Amino acid sequence: MTTRAPAGYEADQRRDDLSAYARYLSAMDASMRQKVALTAAHLLCEGRVADMGMGSGQGSAALAQLYPRLEVIGVDIDPTVVELARRAHQQPNLGFQLGDIATTVFPPESLDGVFDSSVLHHVTSYGGYRHANAAEALAAQVEQLSPGGVLVVRDFVDPGPEAVFLDVPAEDGDDGRDPRSASTAALLERFAGEFRSLSPEPGFPLARAPREPSGALPAPRPGWRRYRLAHKHAVEFVLRKDYRADWEAEVKEEYTYFSQAQFEALFARLGLRVLSSTPLRNPWIVRNRFVGRFELRDTTGACLPYPPTNYLIVGEKVKAGQGVAFRLAPAEGARQFLRIEHHQDRATGQVFDLAARPHPTLDIVPFFFAGETAYVLARTSYPRPIARACREETPPLDGSGPADYLAEPIAVVQTEFPVGHTVEHALERAAGVRAAAIQRMIPGTTYYPSPGGILEEVRSMLVEVEPTYVNAPSENVSGFGTSGRIRAIEARQLLRAAQVGGLPDARLELNVYDLLARFGLPFGPWIGDEIPLAAAGAGAAGVAGGAGAGDDDGGVAAVQPTSLAALLGRPGRRRFSRVDPSASAGFLEVRRARFEELTADGGVVAARELEYVVPRPLGVLTVSTALLARAPSGEVVLGVDDHDLPAAQSFSGDSGILVAPAWRLPRSVSALAAAEAFVRERLQAEYGVRVGAAVELGGAYRPSAGLTPELVQPLAFVVTAAPASAGAPAPAAAVPDLAPGSDAARRLSWVPLIELVAGRERLPDGHLRVAALRAAHALGLAIAPQHPR
Repeated sequence: MTTRAPAGYEADQRRDDLSAYARYLSAMDASMRQKVALTAAHLLCEGRVADMGMGSGQGSAALAQLYPRLEVIGVDIDPTVVELARRAHQQPNLGFQLGDIATTVFPPESLDGVFDSSVLHHVTSYGGYRHANAAEALAAQVEQLSPGGVLVVRDFVDPGPEAVFLDVPAEDGDDGRDPRSASTAALLERFAGEFRSLSPEPGFPLARAPREPSGALPAPRPGWRRYRLAHKHAVEFVLRKDYRADWEAEVKEEYTYFSQAQFEALFARLGLRVLSSTPLRNPWIVRNRFVGRFELRDTTGACLPYPPTNYLIVGEKVKAGQGVAFRLAPAEGARQFLRIEHHQDRATGQVFDLAARPHPTLDIVPFFFAGETAYVLARTSYPRPIARACREETPPLDGSGPADYLAEPIAVVQTEFPVGHTVEHALERAAGVRAAAIQRMIPGTTYYPSPGGILEEVRSMLVEVEPTYVNAPSENVSGFGTSGRIRAIEARQLLRAAQVGGLPDARLELNVYDLLARFGLPFGPWIGDEIPLAAAGAGAAGVAGGAGAGDDDGGVAAVQPTSLAALLGRPGRRRFSRVDPSASAGFLEVRRARFEELTADGGVVAARELEYVVPRPLGVLTVSTALLARAPSGEVVLGVDDHDLPAAQSFSGDSGILVAPAWRLPRSVSALAAAEAFVRERLQAEYGVRVGAAVELGGAYRPSAGLTPELVQPLAFVVTAAPASAGAPAPAAAVPDLAPGSDAARRLSWVPLIELVAGRERLPDGHLRVAALRAAHALGLAIAPQHPR
């Protein structure tokens, strides 16, 4: 194992003088907001955490200020950096320590969290480019973690050695070797000769490709050159091509050392449950340094997505012998749990399939206040192996890896006992909260998680309890080796996690939003992508996942608004009748599989057969939309479809339901750029709506992780043009007799976003509720309190 980084690492980090220090530290501080947001999203609100390679200490100080119950210790190998941080940042729960992050710095099992933010590639680069150094450093850090503690790594990810074509401009500079004035093409040719400059044999193979088109490979743009090289080397170049002022230092470092699969396998071997494994794309970097600055293609000529600007993996340490991951095996038993119902639209004749489980569930969300801060008791690290199903058929759009253990509300089956009794009993068993500690119960949110294919109504109960910072194992109700832990988590921290893909369970997120909105508490800063919603008529350009600019960036559309009360006041409708299975085309399929929970050494600790539902002709990926425009007054409005679904009629007696436009994706659509293009086409064909800028509206979420592997990616679109009639409410008699998914125009109403948030309890469509709440959060709209504290 590495005992200490070589002297070259230490000297290079000092940058020779204090003025160089200032340039180095200011460069690090530019990304501090993202670093703090990503790491804090996966933290508990208390404990002892180490920020490894903390640099300026600003990130450590921000964490300490954000979480006063945390003891934060910044660690760095450079004594000058440590001393400067001590002088600059002085807080009672903050300290700085000299130490080599690749070795043992703290006693065994003495930390509740460890952060490695853009530091492990230093351990490999200044250790002879030995990638095993990173694995050994992580092994040492895991030893210092206590069981239940989290390890957060934010760094870069190796895309692999496959050959690609990289097109870059040759006329945006000269052909010289000065990196400050060279063209991008000239800089790439220089980089090919000096990458990993500390190695005895620096550089990598690079070949100019012919300009002539070949098969599906088009010719490069005029003034551009095409090169053939390894995918890894192309990514290494485009990630640093704009860091020209310190070019000589940049070429010493090798950013990428592990692929995503290698990271995930290493975490499992180290006894860590992977809670999140997600490639990240900084939208500013994509817009300003990727779009129009290079093109990346595979050897067949197909465009490749823009590379991640960073990668995040989070693991939870478990005790020896506990499960860290799942695998699927063939089932032995017969299907017996889930049922499929069939409902025919009387107007169109179309038959809808709906999947249902036998018993309704109740989500219990205990909460308490500490000053103006709300905390919730949630079940964390709960095994949800169905989320792993179908990954090979339809991998996630964002490239995220499997997360078999989720954070979610305390869920119980609703029986014949009164709700109050059920809540009391469940809280005492699951969290050790006695009935005497319950201060009040508030009926919470009720909604349909995914009403297009699931017959499920989720109800919740908000339960105010005496303050208790519990962190204890939950009773075993999962049938696997663990049922997670009950933990007190700061409510807004859960929302931050949802914004960066760290909280896939939509139920917990919606309940937290509901809790904060009911008491008029701020949602906190939005740390996801910024929605570029300008004033009506003003241009707005943007990208989603590196997909490129919108197809129509002419300006934000001004539309006539419709009040939520007017839409909800329309006469009720009943369009569906139950029919026999013989009438169905078999859109939904119930599958059954054996899910085996594996230990770090691959042993099976527990196994269960579970049933889940998937659509036969389509994939398990869904894109939901937040279509944003402005009223003539400047007020933000959201496009809402007054739709008809059998799930709504089954629960409320009324088939009418307000929904966010959403589509299940074909299996052939496997990348975010392709999904965005698919949705743009459907918006134009089905609603006559054109859109410009698009951004990811937070991370993907699972609407019902115990029933289906469906994964939903919400996208926010800036509307640039809409039919004149779309803003007006449809008369009762004018409900269009259209088959869902047809190419005929459907009607959108444009409802003030603030009305949708205030009236969220009357929006049973889970996708619409997520879209409205996240959009309001991203745009900073204020929410009026409904209940006094």
